Amino acid sequence: MKAWLGKFKSLLMLSGIALLLAGCGKENLSAFIPKGPNAETSLNLIILSLAIMIFVFIVVMLVYVIVLVRFRQKKGQEDYIPKQVEGNKTLETIWTVIPIILVLILAVPTVTATFELADNSGAEEGLNVEVTGNQYWWHFNYQGQEIQTSQDMYIPVGEPVYLNMASTDVIHSFWVPSISGKMDVNPENTNTMYIEAEEEGVYWGKCAELCGPSHSLMDFKVIAVSQEEFDQWVSDMQNVDPEAQPEGAVAQEGQSLFQENSCVACHAIGSSPVATGPNLTSFGDRTTLAGVEEPTKENIVDWLLNPEAMKPGNKMTGNYPELTEEEASSIAEYLMQLQPSEITPEDAGN
Repeated sequence: MKAWLGKFKSLLMLSGIALLLAGCGKENLSAFIPKGPNAETSLNLIILSLAIMIFVFIVVMLVYVIVLVRFRQKKGQEDYIPKQVEGNKTLETIWTVIPIILVLILAVPTVTATFELADNSGAEEGLNVEVTGNQYWWHFNYQGQEIQTSQDMYIPVGEPVYLNMASTDVIHSFWVPSISGKMDVNPENTNTMYIEAEEEGVYWGKCAELCGPSHSLMDFKVIAVSQEEFDQWVSDMQNVDPEAQPEGAVAQEGQSLFQENSCVACHAIGSSPVATGPNLTSFGDRTTLAGVEEPTKENIVDWLLNPEAMKPGNKMTGNYPELTEEEASSIAEYLMQLQPSEITPEDAGN
């Protein structure tokens, strides 16, 4: 009995810890801290479904305890058989009707929300972005704007942004927990959705579909800024000169190495067509390297020398000439100067 109670206490403690951890959420990375209408709709459905599940759990446990106590075997009644209720129409009606009612309570708002979230009627007049999922990074093409970028997607706050999403390899899933639900990104077809942020800020995005060894490292950011700041960002990005010379002899040497080693064959700068690797136009403004590391010069050099160690399975490994540490340092100096816009992620919400 003591051993059984000990196991029960351990199970109860672990369940409590799991419940507490489930409630933890980082701001701008949690579906439980919504910052947009789509996320609020998703949270309301989560709360509704959770309430229904808790109700069902309580009822089942109450019935279980009543049956356990009332019909337990008693001394002197070993051969006693309780009244049998099979075929009781009243009971069968109750346990058939109640689940149907609960399903309808959940289904009606879910179906309604599904159609609302799929409403792209404003796409013709609104901002449209082509989103391309790749192992293990994201590309964003602003339709009609002649802007291409990767990993960081800038949007104006308070405005719906319509996304047309497809994959170049395997199935991915686009998810920005604080401002949107999930949407699969497939290689066979284009899926559409819209996102909207109610507040300025940097919102973390995730790939929510297992897609390979670096799936957990396939992060990106949605950066919501004021309309004025967004217009400034658009203007800055449209006026990028891919051939502009960086400052300093080391960075200039890095630019030459970048071109000589055919890095431009995979990584575009400016509004060039989608390349096989991330667009580097605003590389110097990004707050992360490869989606996961701090963009320090040391980390950039480590990435150039051994990308497999930082992001296993990435397509850069083995697809470019080996560099010396000095060459990697020069290229890193050049990349850090790719800052075409006055608007940066640090400006969001400030």
